[in-house]
Amino acid sequence: MNASISKYILFFLLLVIVPTSISAQRDVRTNIRKGNRVYNQQKFSEATTFYENAINENPTSKEAIFNLGNALYREGEWEGAAEQFQNFLSLERDNPSAMSAAWHNIGNVLLASAAENVQGGLDGERLQNSLEAYKMALRLNPSDDETRYNLAVVQRLIQDNEEEDDGGGGDDDEQQDQQEQQQEQNEDRQQNQNQQLEQRDEPEQMSRENARQILQAIEQDERETQERVQRMRAAEREQQMNDNRRNNRNW
Repeated sequence: MNASISKYILFFLLLVIVPTSISAQRDVRTNIRKGNRVYNQQKFSEATTFYENAINENPTSKEAIFNLGNALYREGEWEGAAEQFQNFLSLERDNPSAMSAAWHNIGNVLLASAAENVQGGLDGERLQNSLEAYKMALRLNPSDDETRYNLAVVQRLIQDNEEEDDGGGGDDDEQQDQQEQQQEQNEDRQQNQNQQLEQRDEPEQMSRENARQILQAIEQDERETQERVQRMRAAEREQQMNDNRRNNRNW
């Protein structure tokens, strides 16, 4: 008798639990579909909310986690996006293509954030981490040309960044040598002018002063030009990074 009662109780619990589980799964799918719809409409904040609702229902929903990473990336939430892709990788162990896509997106996040809080340059550590993420993606999917392209872009940015930290590349060294030679010539010319002017009458002293002022103006203009060139190079690198970085992979 007791065994029969236990059997009926278990059967009753199953009748209650199974519909509840099915309902939760349905809610997860509904939120993901809604999130995907508004994401495609570029309403990334709304998409984030739907994906988060799906994850609240099922914390192990790989699709919701992956898509939440993409939505956060679109909102410029770099750390949050990277965290979600890492969460995805902690759950996904069987699908190399999906794992490669997650590493690709981590590379994009790190690349996009490399210019943050760096005055006139790029964060070398984030660039290096971005490079490693793309390498991981290629190990999992060696035929991915898009990731290989992004890898090449980061390698070039790292090279440019290191050259700037070292004081510039060959062109910069040559330009610096030319500037030094020009400065020496200006100094020699000024010295000769001073010697000549000292032998002249007093009214010529104004010409010597004018020459000195003109030389100072030229030197100031050269300094300002170099500063503009450096700013332009930094802006061009950032624009190149934005132009070359491909869109994140979607689920």
